Amino acid sequence: MKILFASVTDSGILRVRSELIGKLLDEGHEVVVATPQDKDYALLEKMGCGFIPVVMESRGMNPLADISLLTQYRKILRAQKPDIVFLFTTKPNVYCGMACRELGIPAVMNITGMGTALGGRGPVQAVLLRLYRLACNGKNMKRIFFQNDDSRAFFENHGIGDPALYRRIPGSGVNLEKFTLQPFPEGDSVDFLFVARVMKQKGIDQYIEAAKEIRKTHPEAIFHVLGSCNEEYREILKKEHENGTIVYHGRVNNIPDFQRISQCTIQPSYYPEGMSNVILEAAASGRPVITTDHPGCREGVDDGVTGYIVPVRDAAALTRAVEKFLSLTRAERSEMGLRGRQKMEREFDRGTVTQAYLETIE
Repeated sequence: MKILFASVTDSGILRVRSELIGKLLDEGHEVVVATPQDKDYALLEKMGCGFIPVVMESRGMNPLADISLLTQYRKILRAQKPDIVFLFTTKPNVYCGMACRELGIPAVMNITGMGTALGGRGPVQAVLLRLYRLACNGKNMKRIFFQNDDSRAFFENHGIGDPALYRRIPGSGVNLEKFTLQPFPEGDSVDFLFVARVMKQKGIDQYIEAAKEIRKTHPEAIFHVLGSCNEEYREILKKEHENGTIVYHGRVNNIPDFQRISQCTIQPSYYPEGMSNVILEAAASGRPVITTDHPGCREGVDDGVTGYIVPVRDAAALTRAVEKFLSLTRAERSEMGLRGRQKMEREFDRGTVTQAYLETIE
């Protein structure tokens, strides 16, 4: 079969879909990837994929740009004639999904997260709901994967797609061979990680506030921030880095190296997640996680067992959770991380996600 992947970044496909692509290629299928061309398309081609560059404004709703995107997808599908299309993230889900419906091409959609537009309220949400129905409610839609139960309930409540086609999967899963159990770090410092694009809904304000409070009494606590930065936070991060509240590293490509030196990952997000890969990867590495009681975050943590779950937008509760973590012995922290690894092995092995796609193809 010829299988086309449509998403918003070549790096995202490579990072969390490479195991599925490898399996498909091994079974003799032809794989074509259609995303904006960034830095990883050559690696996808090296794996054996075809690559088609797509011009896309990944954020915002510019009618002219979105009509152009729909037109691009129509041209790509007519030229490639895929047997099935795998859709990921909002704009490919909607516009490539609509093109698949028009042309009668079987499609499989993955709701990787609802995003701020669909997860919010108002006219933009209303438009997106209509577009999603156009993409999902045709006979060509063969499966809709959800990464958490809240997203699934939202789609069912709003009449998007046929509930008989719904299936829950454990996010994108985590590659347990790449993210292996790491020895728990020795030394006097206790390093915490924040790994995300630095923006308000990822909880950066609460993280910084907690760091300020904790470092008043725990100078051994080091609060790292890893990720590209929205413009509104550029000066804030520079200031807090200079005064020692945080250590800002910018966007990095060696997150496992930071996980090795860290004792805990903090994900205070209230962004409309599908399933947080940051949480899964940290837990797979044997690191406790402190996160929020929010869809896509809470599923990856057993409160008090593999980490702590706190209310969203509550810096005081986050501070208390960090203090509770610091009150544990090193052996107790290590055991908490080990239980997180065991949870990933039981519930979030990426092989489960790959198998779900293979079963759908069959």
